[in-house]
Amino acid sequence: MVYKTRAALVMPTPGKLEIHEVDLDAPRQGELTVRMLASGLCHSDDHIINGSVVPGTVPMCVGHEGAGEVVEVGPGTPGWEVGDRVVFGFVPACGRCRWCALGMQNLCDLGAFVVVGSRFDDETSFRMSLDGTPVSQFCGISTLSEYTTVSTASAVKVPKDLPPTSVCLLSCGVQTGWGSSVNSAEVRPGDTVIIVGLGGVGMSAVQGASFAGASHVLAVDTVEFKREQALNFGATHTFCSLDEAADFARSLTNGQGADSVVVTVGVLTAAEISGGIAAIRKAGTLVLTAAGAGNLQVELPTSDITMSQKRITGTLAGAWSPHTSIPTLLRLYTEGHLKLDEMVTTSYKLDDVNDGFRDMLAGKNIRGVVDFT
Repeated sequence: MVYKTRAALVMPTPGKLEIHEVDLDAPRQGELTVRMLASGLCHSDDHIINGSVVPGTVPMCVGHEGAGEVVEVGPGTPGWEVGDRVVFGFVPACGRCRWCALGMQNLCDLGAFVVVGSRFDDETSFRMSLDGTPVSQFCGISTLSEYTTVSTASAVKVPKDLPPTSVCLLSCGVQTGWGSSVNSAEVRPGDTVIIVGLGGVGMSAVQGASFAGASHVLAVDTVEFKREQALNFGATHTFCSLDEAADFARSLTNGQGADSVVVTVGVLTAAEISGGIAAIRKAGTLVLTAAGAGNLQVELPTSDITMSQKRITGTLAGAWSPHTSIPTLLRLYTEGHLKLDEMVTTSYKLDDVNDGFRDMLAGKNIRGVVDFT
């Protein structure tokens, strides 16, 4: 069976998404076909759209933060039923490679194919096509399509009674931000934490730091609307710049600086790295969650890093497995410890997806969501 589905595609000339009707193959063994219910709009998609990250194959159907309903289960795929609700992990987890065996499923070897857009086990195999031309799937899932066929390695079951426009955020933004504070920065009670960038990832980092017991959560963004909203998500103070937040952190800590800085801006620059190192105390941690547009030339104060035992770490998917993070965060959400509904600023239809990305870049949204219902 071949499904007809409308999808948002990045064409050979980047710049904006085009909506096309594409052919979607039915699922094979170990796969599911899913009717999309909601998809969040993330800066990582925009990196593909504007060409700063080049996909392995174009056209590419983007979207990597989504929730949907299973409409067909591939043959020989036990444990799944039509009607199951799922949230996707934007990094698949095979469960067999070295990293999965070590409990680091977010670093699964299958992640090497997320920008290639093919099936994870075969770089020449695709499930979408446009007029006979293969269409690649960003992260293997392509949530900005009415229907998508995915590997079970990318799907996590969720309860059917939860709003998809909220739980879809768990796919990427929330697990990444929350985990950046809790897992990578290892925020502890009484800490002073600086969060730089207050989109969906940053606001989740604010929530994670607050939940972990930080006494001072200093939120940084140039957009006044986001700074105001951060106070509703657990920030104790807000600032326009990292330098201002760093000065305030030193005033709280007898000149030592913040225990950690978490950088969650849309596009990482050298300024956040050098400023973050300067802002942390001895043995403090700088967490780089944001991705840069290519490689950055950064001058590092190596003496300060060495002699003050400062740590710089990257983090992917919040440094935990989606098969662990999504159920954990769902429980926190249902128990009232995690705000998801409040993070959705604006909902869009698929035809208006370019408006959603423009609003994201203009700083109008905490998170924009495409609602397929």
